[in-house]
Amino acid sequence: MRISKIVSVVGLAGLIVTLGAGYAVAEDGVSPAMFTANNLWLMIASGLVFIMHLGFATLESGLTRAKNTTNILFKNTFIVCAGILTYAFVGFNLMYPGDFNGVLGFAGFGLFPGAVDNTVAYADGAYTYWTDFLFQAMFAATCATIVSGAVAERIKLGSFMIFATVFVALVYPWVGSWKWGGGWLDGLGFYDFAGSTLVHSVGGWGALAGALLLGPRIGKYNKQGRAQAIPGSSLPMATIGVFLLWLGWFGFNGGSVLSADPLAVSLTLVTTCLAAAAGGMTAIFASWYVSKKPDLTMALNGILAGLVGITAGADQMAMGSSMLIGAIAGVIVVYSVMFFDRIKIDDPVGAVSVHLVCGIWGTLAVGLFGEMAGFDQFVTQLIGVAAYGVTSFAAALAIFAILKSTIGLRVEPEEELEGLDIGEHGMTAYPDFQPVSVGHIHSVGMAPGAAATSKAAVAVGYELDRAVT
Repeated sequence: MRISKIVSVVGLAGLIVTLGAGYAVAEDGVSPAMFTANNLWLMIASGLVFIMHLGFATLESGLTRAKNTTNILFKNTFIVCAGILTYAFVGFNLMYPGDFNGVLGFAGFGLFPGAVDNTVAYADGAYTYWTDFLFQAMFAATCATIVSGAVAERIKLGSFMIFATVFVALVYPWVGSWKWGGGWLDGLGFYDFAGSTLVHSVGGWGALAGALLLGPRIGKYNKQGRAQAIPGSSLPMATIGVFLLWLGWFGFNGGSVLSADPLAVSLTLVTTCLAAAAGGMTAIFASWYVSKKPDLTMALNGILAGLVGITAGADQMAMGSSMLIGAIAGVIVVYSVMFFDRIKIDDPVGAVSVHLVCGIWGTLAVGLFGEMAGFDQFVTQLIGVAAYGVTSFAAALAIFAILKSTIGLRVEPEEELEGLDIGEHGMTAYPDFQPVSVGHIHSVGMAPGAAATSKAAVAVGYELDRAVT
């Protein structure tokens, strides 16, 4: 046992020395050891970002009703598959076209690395062509997932699939090229480290466009026009989803360093964590102040708000700045959710508030805090936010409008009341349970056979549908 421990310690020491040697030769090029470490970290980060899709799926299904769970999970499954394939076919080369006019460029269909693209000659030795694609593809799929939550429980499955495919294949990589592809915003000095705007706000603008054209869910507003709570089916699932997203954000932000530089990666992970924690704390107390009760869903969205807020400048902030950015985001998301409810934009999971509103805040925060802070930088950030907002919202609105006028956007009222699991898929997420009506409250209770075994079995996944009152 002691021998094995000694061998492990010696091996670890050897790795540290080897990586240290890699940095020692940085001026002349990246050593094979450092090249391997860079690629390994980015591939691990890709896996962490991939886990975020499980987080989105569980969060969204937890915050929506049980009768739509299969539909929610199906959409999230489709997004990952379609996102990766379309990014390989067209998106990657649209987002990273090489030398182009700064507005629109395209390097061709498919993935075709050059002779040296999988060597240290590619990306200054930070990673290979294949590692580059893998990491960026995980980001692309995330963008459409944001839209899914805002249009949940009432959009036609086919219409959403078409929108998600077009949005991820064309819109996201096109506008992404303006900064990450070396386009006009990059030349202007706009900064978005890991995607507060490029990923989250772009997805958020799409979510807003969809929610606007769809209209609110049946029963969301009473006859007086006041918003009614529609509880989700599983707060445990929603909580699991948020913690999976927090874990995945270590790859989302930490991987965006685009190397295994220990100082840059560790700083980024610390600022990311601090902002998330601060966002959760301020959302807890802000929602408690407003509603007089501690709200778990607001606490969860506060964590996500802090994560989205810090993403634009995670590598630029000190401890205090990162906590302040997250704390402000946590307060913003509480009042943003209330604002959209008040103007009758129904967003079942708060996606617009978390990703769009807090994405804008995080992007502007780069000009207010950290190493790049300054009036000129703030103006540049504002220009970037406006450019992405106008383009992404217009594109999403156009796609949704075309779908609405052709194949339709929203399911029939009867299907919405019954649940999209039955109407769209002909199956349910919880086949051993059946809907039970008690007044105007609908819940999912034990099926007759199971109820005979245990009459004490009660609702699993409460569903409030005011439309039948």
